[in-house]
Amino acid sequence: MSDEHTFAFIPAHELLRMVAAREVSPVELTEWTLRRIEETNDTLHAYLTVVADQAMESARAAETAVMRGDDLGPLHGLPFPIKDLVPTAGIRTTFGSAVYSDNVPDKDDIVVQRIKAAGAVIVGKTNTPEFGHLGYTSNKLGEDCRNPWDITRESGGSSGGAAASVAAGITPLAQGGDGGGSIRIPASLCGLYGIKGTEGRVPRSGGGSEAAWHPYNLAQSGPLSRNVRDSALLMSVLTGSGGDAAPGTLEGKQPDYLGAMGRGVEGLRIGWTPDMGGNAVDPDVAESTARAAHDFEGLGASVEEFDFEIVPDEMWDRFRNYFDLKALVGYGDLLESSPDLLSDVVREGMEHARTLTAVDHHETMAFIAKARDYFRRLFERYELVLSPTLATTTFKVAEGPPREIGGRVMDAERAYWTWSPFTYSVNITGHPAATVPCGFDRNGLPIGLHIIGGFGGEETVLAASAAFEEVHPWADKRPPNF
Repeated sequence: MSDEHTFAFIPAHELLRMVAAREVSPVELTEWTLRRIEETNDTLHAYLTVVADQAMESARAAETAVMRGDDLGPLHGLPFPIKDLVPTAGIRTTFGSAVYSDNVPDKDDIVVQRIKAAGAVIVGKTNTPEFGHLGYTSNKLGEDCRNPWDITRESGGSSGGAAASVAAGITPLAQGGDGGGSIRIPASLCGLYGIKGTEGRVPRSGGGSEAAWHPYNLAQSGPLSRNVRDSALLMSVLTGSGGDAAPGTLEGKQPDYLGAMGRGVEGLRIGWTPDMGGNAVDPDVAESTARAAHDFEGLGASVEEFDFEIVPDEMWDRFRNYFDLKALVGYGDLLESSPDLLSDVVREGMEHARTLTAVDHHETMAFIAKARDYFRRLFERYELVLSPTLATTTFKVAEGPPREIGGRVMDAERAYWTWSPFTYSVNITGHPAATVPCGFDRNGLPIGLHIIGGFGGEETVLAASAAFEEVHPWADKRPPNF
């Protein structure tokens, strides 16, 4: 290699073409990626675990397959990180928790099985908050994951390490997960594209866990990338029933993710909500996202501002109840066995769940049903709904979430989430949603536009995302020091 940055910021689909054409070997590409992780991790803290020996063994096998002329999978030879909430056989999986700092599973999650079957080379596990319970990546395992655009600031979460890896040009693509915005939050803060599919579109592994049998699956695995096409590629690998898929996985014909790329938005009806019912929004974010929303008119769509009918406080309270109850069912025993090892947000969340009554749970479920019906009716009027992805841009690690947004003082008890009030609505309702980079604030920090689709409408979300990317390309905009 003539340049230490030879492979930085090259799209995944282009690297895969180069591997298939024997213009670059999986071994060379993996060696470079491992070196790049080593050079940056003391600064970014994007990776909790790196598996260099295993990665090189996989890369050599991938290279042999290329030289034999074997049929190659859609991710063949591509160095690839897995979020550390996802079990990986023989590779440490901490779930972002000090409780599991030495945990090594004996079985891959279904998502990992599919990524491996597609030919990817697993290089390590990316940083995440404990059990994914924060919108930024802070845990008791080490330093907060930093944002490549400004290493004094947060990368977001809970897929913060995945976002930092892609934004810094370490890997072109990463697997994340989204149970309340955990793909879209870090993608927005790091200037990336990220998409959460329709509820059940990406399967979870089956099994006997009681937490897996909740009626609504808030969380979905999905991609983070620097362009829409790479995310569409990973969606085509991850989705669909079969194998060890848990109940609730969507069956039948899957969307044509890559085929949606050139479809455009001509004739679409789009609804725009600047604050989703009255949430505080930073002025730079408000201006940038409003301009981006109305840019769709120039692409042939109609854009109409509407009044979002659900009260923000109620949306948050009910989401928190359900989220915390799922946590209590999943790992509430840790409140007795390992309370001192738990992060404050996880411990407080489960303690909150313990105070909830049967009536509280019934009212939460009734609200979810009401919210789903509201979104159903909303998408009878519109094919897409747009909002800001977040209320603000990234904040300083040393300062924590902003206490004031748009001139409004935030509720201290809700400081963990008041800066990200838009994303969890679609986890409650099960709709697909993406974030696209749409500008920068006065400090040069990325801003994201939230694109929400109807239930099962990933193709429309991807088509709109690609159309916006074509007229406002962002992949050439890179963090200054990476």
